[in-house]
Amino acid sequence: MFSPSASYAAPKAALAAATPQGGVVAAITVVGNERIETGTIESYMLIQPGDPFDPTEIDRSLKTLYATGLFKTVSITRQGNDLVVSVQENPLVSAVYFDGNKAVTDKQMKPAISMKPDAVFTQAAAAADRSTILGLYAKAGHYDATVTPEIIQLPDNRVSVVYKCVDGPKTLISRINFIGNAHFSQASLRDAISSRQDAWFRFLSSSDEYNPERVKYDEELLRKFYFHHGYADFALKSADAELAPDRKSFFLTFVVDEGAQYHISSVKVVSSIHNLPGDELRPLVPLGKGDIFDGDAIEAGVKAISKRVENMGFAFAQVEPDVKPDPKNHTIALTFNVIEGPRVYVERVSISGNTRTEDQVIRREIPIAEGDAFNEDEMQTGQDNLKNLDYFKDPKIQPVPGSAPDKVILKTTLEEKATGQFSLGGGYSTDLGALANIGLSQDNFLGTGIDASISALLAQKGTQINLGVTNPYFLGRNLIAGFDLFRTSNTNTTNFSYNERSIGADVRLGFRYNQHVSQAFTYSLISRDVYGAVTGASLYVTSELGASTLSQLSQTLTFDYRDDRLAPTSGTLISLTTDFAGLGGSAKYLRVSANAAYYIPLERFFGDKAWVLKFSTGVGYLEPIFGYKSRLVDNFFLGGDNLRGFQTGGAGPHDTVGDSLGGRFLYTGSTELHFPLPVSPDLGVSGYTFADVGGLSGVNAISGVSIVDTTAPRVAIGVGVSVDTPFGLINLTFAEPIVKYKYDQVEQFRVSFGTRF
Repeated sequence: MFSPSASYAAPKAALAAATPQGGVVAAITVVGNERIETGTIESYMLIQPGDPFDPTEIDRSLKTLYATGLFKTVSITRQGNDLVVSVQENPLVSAVYFDGNKAVTDKQMKPAISMKPDAVFTQAAAAADRSTILGLYAKAGHYDATVTPEIIQLPDNRVSVVYKCVDGPKTLISRINFIGNAHFSQASLRDAISSRQDAWFRFLSSSDEYNPERVKYDEELLRKFYFHHGYADFALKSADAELAPDRKSFFLTFVVDEGAQYHISSVKVVSSIHNLPGDELRPLVPLGKGDIFDGDAIEAGVKAISKRVENMGFAFAQVEPDVKPDPKNHTIALTFNVIEGPRVYVERVSISGNTRTEDQVIRREIPIAEGDAFNEDEMQTGQDNLKNLDYFKDPKIQPVPGSAPDKVILKTTLEEKATGQFSLGGGYSTDLGALANIGLSQDNFLGTGIDASISALLAQKGTQINLGVTNPYFLGRNLIAGFDLFRTSNTNTTNFSYNERSIGADVRLGFRYNQHVSQAFTYSLISRDVYGAVTGASLYVTSELGASTLSQLSQTLTFDYRDDRLAPTSGTLISLTTDFAGLGGSAKYLRVSANAAYYIPLERFFGDKAWVLKFSTGVGYLEPIFGYKSRLVDNFFLGGDNLRGFQTGGAGPHDTVGDSLGGRFLYTGSTELHFPLPVSPDLGVSGYTFADVGGLSGVNAISGVSIVDTTAPRVAIGVGVSVDTPFGLINLTFAEPIVKYKYDQVEQFRVSFGTRF
């Protein structure tokens, strides 16, 4: 058994007392060596034949032989006029094994340690490898792990090395404390950082595991938090992590000096570039006199001004904010200086670490190329684009000096990550009932950047199966192309008195005009079937039974100026869609729809980004052409997600039996206030209140059927809770209709999946 705490010291050369002193070394004899050549050992000797006997040189030779790591023991003795070097070789490593490890895999350990098969075994190397493995355990959050090297002796002076591992429990953060905070509570500051205290609901997260790198990131998050709230003098005194005596948890303590809150006394934009007046750029700064100092707003102002001057043709302009605090009055005078920067060009874009992804997939995400004027904002945009791809772990783009002072090389460092995903989930939806979904996707198919997926949703009241492929840079150009094959069925006879199924395909082609404006064209060919009318269905519904074919060309023009496409807090989203059915098929119509949403952040009033006010509206109109009479499957429907408080399709034209018929003219509007709930943000739970309004009309009349059809608005108000789960977003809403009409079908409580606001 090897003890990692054992230490060894090279013995001093022992010269026989009876051996006469002085003289010259006649010869050197090596004994005990088996694998190592005699000449190799002699080459390490600092004393050679012909040299005088010198105890100091003999001792140095002894230490040199030990330092090679090749020998377990070494002795040098004098026999007459000869030196005899007696060695015992260290064994060779036959194999290296790991036993008991689960948190850190063999694949992670093998390249990290120095001990390899056929290497010379030394106790020092085994001790060093033990420390290396413990370091890997620490990175994995297991600070209580133990590693014990065991040596198995084999014939021919060989050994096998077994690292016996005990993972131990993950070392979690049991407590996070802040000292010196007077203006913000412990809970507010805990929410501002990425590390979290241990809690039962974090079993799918690693944020409660102690990680020194994350703590460093937390320090930066604290600074940004205080600067965002106006505390320009904020200083982080210390950030300490203390391991509990049982080594099973950490205590994190941040000592802060908040300082005073500052307000803006003045904001100016000063330009030293000819024909570029600063006054024209001032509206781009989202701060004014009297506002609370905000580091994030200053950064946003720098980016906005930089982008504007670049678009105006000033490629080398730089924006430098000058912050002049007045500690006595707790105010800050803010000046944005626009200056002519040095003329630096991109010599080359180097890419490393992409073992699977093609270079062209990476280069097209970087909006700056060889020969372009170097622009730090565009370099950062490229880095952000690579992060958004989600193909790599923490991609970095850094400028390094080129072959001349006016040239830089953009060094792009990447580490590939798994881009395939298998998903399996389940739940409940008001429209579909109990459901299960399964999916397989690959976001970077064969390293080409092509997105391929297949998914299936199986529910009590319907099924959806879809196979899709999307190429975001078709033909190497700024084109998004793809296709879908799908099959759907809807057997929700609770809301409708008939069943519906369809099978079809579509081909898509889109174009991005810029980062905000895009347009997509889609051709769809779908076979549709209305069948299985329930007992008691109206004459109107039974007359609609049967199959039809839709051959449709669509286009959607989108203007997206939101700050975040997944969780927006400010900005505008507008889309305009036109559908033309008539390129073959039985359906013949022109359909137009427009939707808009506007987000207003309320953080400055409530101190939390989760407070957001949203206004949204939509309108749609369908016009049959070529003598075609629109069918149920062509119409718009109102209720459910587009008008809460009413069943899906439950508001709008009905016949006197109560069957929902849809309509050709639709309008909706909604006002939503989103706010945080008094629970940990890690739970992914937020609340909202809303008021919805909508109307639907324009149903075809048929002989012998009485129809209730009015354009009058329906109105509902309510509250809801959104839960962001690993299986998707779940919305729970309770709504009360306050304006409704005869035959409208009410639905106060609703559960829906996958709809973000």
